[in-house]
Amino acid sequence: MELGQAMRGRRSIRGFTDKSVPRELLEEIIEMANCAPSSMNTQPWHLHVVTGAALEAIRTGNSERMLAGVPPAREIPDHGDYTGVHRERQIEIAKQLFAAMGIERHDKAMRQDWVMRGFRQFDAPVSIVVTFDRSLLDNGTIAHFDLGAVTYGLVLAAWSKGLGTVINGQGIMQSPVVREHAQIPDDQVILTCVALGWPDESFAANDVKSNRRAVSNTARFVGFD
Repeated sequence: MELGQAMRGRRSIRGFTDKSVPRELLEEIIEMANCAPSSMNTQPWHLHVVTGAALEAIRTGNSERMLAGVPPAREIPDHGDYTGVHRERQIEIAKQLFAAMGIERHDKAMRQDWVMRGFRQFDAPVSIVVTFDRSLLDNGTIAHFDLGAVTYGLVLAAWSKGLGTVINGQGIMQSPVVREHAQIPDDQVILTCVALGWPDESFAANDVKSNRRAVSNTARFVGFD
């Protein structure tokens, strides 16, 4: 798959088959993602690839704690509520997804079920937990920037191999659960996770592709004739 094809064709996948993903294929995808740039070649990322019983334990713990009203326990500051145009884009994609899934605005049960799917990492057969060294925590957000690069590389590489992904902050909302069952060392900080697997072609939300801003609405060109 050509790079432009992968970048323009990629979409977030929220419904997966139960077909397993071979470790060899995952290693190939990670090798490609490792080509991502980083500040001064620090390569601060760690990728914890989780499946099987460990992933099921994370799903269960995440879901039980959220349903019990346990406050979220992320290891980086939350973004808080979005406002303005950012909130508008958030609402737009939610409307697209709910329309595809036939979830009505007043249907609280279906809306709750959709939220819980996120805490279960959309029942994907693989979760890749993205972390960075705790020693970098006080160095501002540069490590976050670098992990964004490797995470985008990861989802593009997976897409090029026929796999679907969704970057899923809900999946690490209860980070102590993730840390325990993924056996993440204490000297690493959990940033996010990526749900990964073979797309379920019958899952309607998988066909949703978010609208993107035009170049004229994204970039300014200075000094060009």
